[in-house]
Amino acid sequence: MFYLSIGIAVTASVLYHVFTKAIAPGAHPIVSVLVTYVSAFLLSLPLFSVFPLEDRLPQALEKINWASYALALAIVGLEVGFLLAYRAGWNISVAGIAANVAAALILIPVGMLFFSERPSLINILGVLVCILGLVMVNHTS
Repeated sequence: MFYLSIGIAVTASVLYHVFTKAIAPGAHPIVSVLVTYVSAFLLSLPLFSVFPLEDRLPQALEKINWASYALALAIVGLEVGFLLAYRAGWNISVAGIAANVAAALILIPVGMLFFSERPSLINILGVLVCILGLVMVNHTS
């Protein structure tokens, strides 16, 4: 499950960027996001057969905390941000890398401050490589 889960995330991320870049230029961004989430809702319903509820739905909903609602805010920001970035001319080969590396760099202190994570020396070296990569990817000749 360790590699399968990250494989699903990587595949979905690639498809996310391809499909976001392919949204019709004239489509209203918020209407596009609404259609996306109504479709996601409908696609999520059959997943109950794979991940069945252990409780009844009302009890399952009681276990939801603020983070699920805050995640909705982050997801809408992600959707609108990338849609607008692609419309502003960002290349698909650069936008995802730039955003993800920048987010990863911000998540390091977040992980340390809020989740008691401690990067190793090799992690810190990887961060330096990411910073160099971010500079190189965004460099224009």
